Amino acid sequence: MRSLVLGLFVLAPVIALVLWSSSVPAAIGVVFVSHMLVLYPTLSPNSRWLGPVITRFKSARNEVWLTIDDGPLEDTRAILDLLERHGARATFFVKGINALRHPHLVEEIREHGHQVANHSHTHPSGRFWCALPGSLRREITLANDAIGTARLFRAPVGHKNPFVHPILQKLGMRLVGWSARGWDMVAPPEKAAKAILEAVQPGAIVLLHQGHGASPRANPRQCLEMVVEGLAARGYSMIIPDESRLV
Repeated sequence: MRSLVLGLFVLAPVIALVLWSSSVPAAIGVVFVSHMLVLYPTLSPNSRWLGPVITRFKSARNEVWLTIDDGPLEDTRAILDLLERHGARATFFVKGINALRHPHLVEEIREHGHQVANHSHTHPSGRFWCALPGSLRREITLANDAIGTARLFRAPVGHKNPFVHPILQKLGMRLVGWSARGWDMVAPPEKAAKAILEAVQPGAIVLLHQGHGASPRANPRQCLEMVVEGLAARGYSMIIPDESRLV
């Protein structure tokens, strides 16, 4: 699919020039469609049109994978205590800049049996989707320098452009999306947790965040607590799946 999408994008100007003399609307339509075919998978976090995205893992049991974005931050220890109480394990997709500010928290995450993964260095959510290869590579490699080489990457806000997959392939990394989210950075915690728990199935990847919400109504840490307690009450184990099980 990647070759088809990018091939049409490259050929669209040529096709448009051929069509221009006979049908200007058709020429404009070809260019428009070619751009939309690139923009959609760029802005759609779980789209595989530009390359593979992990959105679940193989499981025949009630197991889920908790993924927690944006740390490490001041609430990391409280989250670690919460996870410990429920025997839960999680992957923390951390920002490199935060790892440099709180290196001791990165070590504590690992000491508690959790995984540390790459969520870019500065989390440039407004421009990561349109960044050029050099900028993308710096964001990913600087974060790896801060946390130690990671195998897994999650793009800021889930956005990725056509350059991301080739860079990850060269670095031996894989792109991770999700299968259950509740918009916990903007929605009230009760609403966000309810949406996540309703979407969960065995093998689900749960998207959660730490830190402050993007709206006054949001409370990511409270949502995380409600999700962990809700999953435990439903008999779900919260694990870190082996990479061979990732789909």
